[in-house]
Amino acid sequence: MDTHVRTSTDLIKPGIDRVLMALYFILVLIGLFSIFAVEHRPGEDVWYNVLHLSKNYSRQLMWVCISLVLALGILLVDSKLFPALANLMYVFGILLLLLVLVAGKDIKGSHSWLVIGGFQFQPAEFTKLTTNLALAKYLSRLDVDFSTLRARLIAIGLILLPAAIIVMQSETGLALVYLSFFLVLYREGLPGIILIVGFSVIVLVLSALLVEKHILLMIFSVAAAFVIYFMRRSFRRHPERLFLILLIWGFCSVFVMQVVPYIFTHVLKPYQVSRINVMLGKEVSPKSSYNVLQSKIAIGSGGLFGKGYLKGTQTRYEFVPEQSTDFIFCTIGEDFGFIGSIGLLGLYLILLFRIIQVAERQRSTFSRVYAYGLASILFFHVAINIGMTTGLAPVIGIPLPWMSYGGSSMITFTMMLFILIRLDADRQKILR
Repeated sequence: MDTHVRTSTDLIKPGIDRVLMALYFILVLIGLFSIFAVEHRPGEDVWYNVLHLSKNYSRQLMWVCISLVLALGILLVDSKLFPALANLMYVFGILLLLLVLVAGKDIKGSHSWLVIGGFQFQPAEFTKLTTNLALAKYLSRLDVDFSTLRARLIAIGLILLPAAIIVMQSETGLALVYLSFFLVLYREGLPGIILIVGFSVIVLVLSALLVEKHILLMIFSVAAAFVIYFMRRSFRRHPERLFLILLIWGFCSVFVMQVVPYIFTHVLKPYQVSRINVMLGKEVSPKSSYNVLQSKIAIGSGGLFGKGYLKGTQTRYEFVPEQSTDFIFCTIGEDFGFIGSIGLLGLYLILLFRIIQVAERQRSTFSRVYAYGLASILFFHVAINIGMTTGLAPVIGIPLPWMSYGGSSMITFTMMLFILIRLDADRQKILR
């Protein structure tokens, strides 16, 4: 009788999505070369820096190696382990966030870091993974009917709990990432009116910041008067409609006259208000707009085809602050120009579409929800980070996945992607 001993290679190969794997390695390599381009100087001993971890690119290489070891471990385990441990991991992530409030360190104005043995770790990055797993686990339960208010509130609570703790750590940017999970809820049946309301609130906030309050109140009043006039006949049969219109008018008026000013005066930090004002063009002081200005200069100087690899002057000579982290996209723009920038965006778009394709072919609710969670987080990170570097979004410290320097981000995004790859490989086995 023939026998066959299953090796680790046998466990990894079947069902692995090679497109996702290839895109991952391409983005990681581009990130490493981009960080190298920022920090390398002529005459430096590259191998010495790598061996002694004296540069960001050498430390990033170390994080990549650690990430690959974790990725290999994920590919070797049974995919049923992830739904089984989802709730436990979520609790562990919440405990880590609470630990930061007690024993965390302040780094660059953010009290969101744990320092362990000389290494800095940001639990707020890791809890994106644990929250995604817990949300997928909850929505895949047989006893959960997501059409009920109770189920929706519990799902929203799973999302907002870590976000609230992260806000307490003065890390508003990462907390906003968790709002991307609402796209997952919408995919699973959350009414579209909730997204409409959310979008309307954003429009109200921007209106309150860009238009003088009394003029805005006059616009609301005139709009309400017109609606009441043209709907006056329907009020006889449906008087509640008049009440609803007046309620909306009152809410909008109070929101722009009282709520928004209070938030910007008492809730947001001065630097956060400054960043939003810079994005809206209301504040042009050199100190507040320096990062974005230098970023746009670097990207614009690349022209159509760029200056060439290792030839960028804005990025290599530290004109752009946080060049290896938040503003790593500038390196692509300056060295490879518009063509290179579009190429990188194209890679991310292909990755997002591929993840959505993978999500739709899943047979289990857990795997589908998890895949959409990953796609939503990636989309938010890419859109906001590139928006930051081009002045289209406020600078809120969102890293570019697999490109920006940072161990917490590299490890978290790698684990999230490879868990999806493992789930997809076993999609025939998981029924729920």
